[in-house]
Amino acid sequence: MGKEHAETIIGPSVHVEGNFQGAGDLIVEGTVSGTLKTTGNVRIGEQAKVKADIEGANVYIAGEVRGNVLCTGQMELTQSARVHGNISADVLVIAAGAKLHGK
Repeated sequence: MGKEHAETIIGPSVHVEGNFQGAGDLIVEGTVSGTLKTTGNVRIGEQAKVKADIEGANVYIAGEVRGNVLCTGQMELTQSARVHGNISADVLVIAAGAKLHGK
């Protein structure tokens, strides 16, 4: 998912608290606390810190997530991903070095 297709981008200097719900693609590069729900795709950047439950179609995680992740398609954890919570996905791709604390 490239930035040219993203409907919402939360930049590196942005701190968001609350519940986010949408239908488009979402890129998080900053800090989010609450919940993130979209019928589109979710991309968590390498420097992002998310303390939220996440729901999305395809989910790409390179940063830190503290919360449960529900993915209706493919979830990818890169080598820099740090997930503290339970995950559910149709397809799960985990790179060497990724950290998953949950089930």
